[in-house]
This record gives sequence, structure tokens and C-alpha cells, in this order.
Amino acid sequence: MSTKIPVQQFDPNQPGSTDLYERRQKIQPRFVRGLFQHLRNAGAWLVLGLYFGIAWFNYHGRQALLFDLSTRRFYIFGWTFWPQDFILLAWLLIIAAFSLFAVTVFAGRVWCGYVCFQTVWTKVFLLIERWTEGDRNARMRLDKAPMTAKKFLRRSLKHLGWFAVALATGVTLVGYFDPIRSLWHEMKLNSLSEAELVWIFVFTVLTYLNAGFMREQICMYVCPYGRFQSVMFDRDTLIISYDHNRGEPRGNRKRDTDLKAASLGECIDCTLCVQVCPTGIDIRDGLQFECIACAACIDACDNVMDQMGYPKGLIRYTTENNLEHGKPIHIMRPRLFGYAFMIAVVSALFVFTLSTRKPIAIDVIRDRNALYRETSDGLIENSYVLNIMNKTQQTENVNISFSGLAKDAKMQGEHTIQLAPGEFRTVTETLEEDPEEIHERETDIDFKITEQNQPTVSVDSPSRFFAPSN
Repeated sequence: MSTKIPVQQFDPNQPGSTDLYERRQKIQPRFVRGLFQHLRNAGAWLVLGLYFGIAWFNYHGRQALLFDLSTRRFYIFGWTFWPQDFILLAWLLIIAAFSLFAVTVFAGRVWCGYVCFQTVWTKVFLLIERWTEGDRNARMRLDKAPMTAKKFLRRSLKHLGWFAVALATGVTLVGYFDPIRSLWHEMKLNSLSEAELVWIFVFTVLTYLNAGFMREQICMYVCPYGRFQSVMFDRDTLIISYDHNRGEPRGNRKRDTDLKAASLGECIDCTLCVQVCPTGIDIRDGLQFECIACAACIDACDNVMDQMGYPKGLIRYTTENNLEHGKPIHIMRPRLFGYAFMIAVVSALFVFTLSTRKPIAIDVIRDRNALYRETSDGLIENSYVLNIMNKTQQTENVNISFSGLAKDAKMQGEHTIQLAPGEFRTVTETLEEDPEEIHERETDIDFKITEQNQPTVSVDSPSRFFAPSN
């Protein structure tokens, strides 16, 4: 006999119920100090310093990090990458993905809370908001107050600061794809191209909206990581948790209150953990996908515990097994070993491929207008187009040779060329062979280019030599 699932009528007016179409309530997080906030600040400054600093950093006379889409060349410090090196980018993304998985298995969404770009830029925008409008209570009062000259001035200064940061972000991001020094010079001369103006405008607007208005909605509804990260958790993953055994039953009390006599836990129900949360959740309700592991609630609660004379850690980083069953925290686990092994393997493949990558490349295209031609001397000739590429950031002198034909075969064209850093050169070569030495209608040949300074560095490309049938 089947068992029916009980059905209850949903009442949106019932306390604790949330309308699926409820209008977003603006979150005004409270400022808090503490150990974890100092770590977050250090992470934010590191991210900001790298983002705005690397764009202006030169390496051997060239912008150290530049993705030049117009010439299809990516410059990363001393390396030059071409579209043919896309496999290296794929491996980098795989390494980054496994690293993120490993961090998530170990300590949940610490990436989101400490160094995620959305979190860092939102933190900067909140800092500007606090400078111009005050802390949480002052901002809430200002929101409810009618528009006055003072309110207009404060709001104008806030949005001006937001726009300045967003514009700097947009210009810097475009500067990674278009040399930032020339971009800055064009801005001063008011001579930016239409494409540059459009992309600067797009990135500025997106930064302004994401960090200024959408904020936690990006983490909750847009970012896919916030949705699938929970499947990587296990009962030994470090997560931010509220200790119900210590905290309940919660309630207000004086500092010297006897907890046993008053039948109270250590939580004084001050709601500071909710007020400081950038996503507006109550960590006392348990782990929620909106939690970005920023640990603001830990710092706020520890400050209150200090004031009340209670031990810290009512809200802390812990594991489900430790919190519920008192089991010790296990850091190294089979899943972490698995991710570490995959990171090591892919990293080794990446380093090996990068270290053995040839600094020069060649691609041979045979002349398709004619299979062969007969010269006035009675020789058979074939023409070829050689696309030769210098992948390095130094000048390279290379020799061009071929193999596969008889010793008396000749190559008409350039035998030695000089390639500038990152140069792509097209060279036409013609091979001539005595028909008496040709025994096949098609002969496999190879073109080879060799560095003059390092003869052991060479690259070849196959092709074919056609002749009339004997």
C-alpha cells in the first residue's frame, strides 16, 4: 500500500515564509574588525595591486602581460603564445579548476570570501559608501530620509567614487588587450578608437552595476560556482558554523548573568552576525548556499564573546563531524589527495610542454595552381609557400633546408632569414630536380628550419614533390 505525502497549503503571511517573487531587500552590512577581516583586507589589496599594477609592468621593454588580439599574440612575461598554443591555455584552466575544487573540499567558499573579484570590488564600493554616507545605521536612516541638499551631496560623492573606480577598472581591463601606455596616451589626446570606447564603456558599466547595485545577487543568482560548490563538500570540509550546543537557548542578558540559572546559552541574540553578513543571511540557521565564507560573522561574534567574558568560537570554522560528533578535524582526505594528484600531473604536463616548446614554427603550403612545371633546362620544379614564425621575444636567425630528394636537387629562394621578435614571415621556395633522378610521381619531402645559434633547435614540416609519370 503506497504512502501519501502530506500536503500543506503555503501561507505567504506565515512568519518565516518568503515570497518567491518578493522584491529584493537592500542589504546594508555593518563594518566589523577582526582577524579574518584583516586577512580579507590583505587579500583584497593583493588582488587590487596585481590587477592594476601588472598592466603597467614592463618586461624586457614590453608590457609583461598583454593579450594582443589584433596580432593574435599573447605575451606573458618572457613567453609569446600563438593560437597554436591554445592547448597550454586549456591546461592552465584545468589546473585552475582542480585547484578551486581542492580549495572547496578543504575550506568551502574561502575563494569567494577573500579574493574573488566580485567580493573585492564590492568591498571597495562598500568602503566608498561608508566614507560618504556613514556606517550601517547612518546609511539606513539616509535611505529613509527625504531628498535634501546634504543627502544629494553624499549620494553624488558616493556615485562619483563608484564611477571613478569602475572607469579605472574598465580602462585597465582594456589595457590588457591593447597596450595600456598607448591607450592612456590616446585618452589624453582624446583619440580613442570606437572599439576602445565601446569596450571601456561596457566594462565600466558592468563594474558599476555589479559592485554597486547587484552585489550579493551576483554571488547568489549569477555565479555558477555558488550553485555547484555544495556537491564538493563533505562532512570534513571546513565551513563556518554556529555551535547550537553552546549558543542555545539564546536570549538577552547582563554580563554577569548565571547561564545555568537563567537557562540560557552563550548567544545573546544581538544579531550582529546578521548585520555584518554581506549576503544578509543568519548563520544560526545553518549552512546556506548564500554564505561566501567571508567570516565577518566570526569576527563580530568573537568581539561580543570578548565583551561578555565567554570563550570565542561560538561561530567558527569547523566541520560537521567535529561540530555534531566531536570528531577531530581531518585535513588530508582521499578526495584532497586525488585533486592534488591531478593538479601535479597536469602541472607536470604543462611545464614539460612549455619547456620543450619550439621557439620557431613552420607551416608549408604547396602551390596549388600547378602540380609541377618544366623549366627551360628540362628540370622539374615545384613551388611552396613557407609560413615561418618566431615565437620568442628575441631576434632569431634561421636556416631553411629540405630533404627527401636527390642530392643534386636545388632550392631556389632564401636559405637564411632573420626574424624579428614575434615576427610571422611568408617565404616562397622553389625546388628543382632532374627528371632522370625522379622515380615516383609523388615524393615525400620535408622542409626544415634551424636556429643558427642553436643548431639542435629545428622544426620541420612535411610536403610532397610532384613530377610527370615516367
